[in-house]
Amino acid sequence: MSTAQKPRSVDEHVRVVAALLAATPVISLPLVECAGLALAEPITAAVPLPPFDNSGMDGYAVRSVDIAAATADAPARLPVTEDIPAGRTDSPALRPGTAHRIMTGAPIPPGANAVVPVELTDRGCDHVQIYAPRSPGDNVRPGGGDVAAGEEVLPAGAVLGPAQLGVAAAVGYAELPVHRPVRVLVLSTGSELVVPGTPLRHGQIYESNGTMLAAAVREAGGEAQLMHFVPDDVAALEAALAPRLSGIDLLVTSGGVSAGAYEVVKSAMRGHGVDFGKVAMNPGSPQGVGRYRGVPVAAMPGNPVSASVSFEVFVRPALRAAMGLPVARPRAMARLIEDLASPGDKRQ
Repeated sequence: MSTAQKPRSVDEHVRVVAALLAATPVISLPLVECAGLALAEPITAAVPLPPFDNSGMDGYAVRSVDIAAATADAPARLPVTEDIPAGRTDSPALRPGTAHRIMTGAPIPPGANAVVPVELTDRGCDHVQIYAPRSPGDNVRPGGGDVAAGEEVLPAGAVLGPAQLGVAAAVGYAELPVHRPVRVLVLSTGSELVVPGTPLRHGQIYESNGTMLAAAVREAGGEAQLMHFVPDDVAALEAALAPRLSGIDLLVTSGGVSAGAYEVVKSAMRGHGVDFGKVAMNPGSPQGVGRYRGVPVAAMPGNPVSASVSFEVFVRPALRAAMGLPVARPRAMARLIEDLASPGDKRQ
């Protein structure tokens, strides 16, 4: 791709940028650090869920036969022989004709087959009056009722959000195998740029592309390192980049790629593995792509809209594919209510 060649199509440039990045390696991370990443391998339940029969209500564990005739006018009256809070690890058996007071999530005692909600009792401590019968299994959550031990709970490729990570924790995982985030160095160029928060002089503007692109990298699931800007000087650019290239997977630049007199990125990288030219799109036609000192590079225009569109069309899909994440954004069809003119040789 060069300025003398026919502009590359958008689809072709998407493929070229995607080819820069190989799949990232699989690493294990603590659950809370896996949010937004792709699961590299399917995981199965190490334990059933729930792990044991437990109470679905605060109330009284009973044998259903002992309260079969209970009514509001003629309640069943049973002695309360145990308290079973959630977290109790021993299992005192329920004797016929007795009740155990039990809390939600506590293990069902051997011999019990139902739980009477506290609302259907007089809430007694030594003895309890029960005002309605219960059937076997009422308010009992059976062990393995949600997930059996050994059952697959998350497939490879699952995007790990709060629900998925909660499930992984519930079945015993402290870490998960995931595709490592792509490590991206973001650099803006331009002698007119000033770091936000400092006073502006005439002819200067605040550097915003770096912030925007670093945030876009993180939104896509990657890790971003931000170099706010370097001036339009080849030596300064090369010196700034030299210590930062190790340990990154991709360099993303904005500015210095067009046909002007101070196109510093093009001047520094053309002839060193990075190709520059035009893509048949608007905004964002000038683009650079290749490898600089062995590091993949996606070089984009400095106009903020052009840089944003270029990232969305070219870089974001490449990042997500390398991390095993879904690439496509949701799309919706709409009908125009006014005519729009668009050049036939460019995608807009």
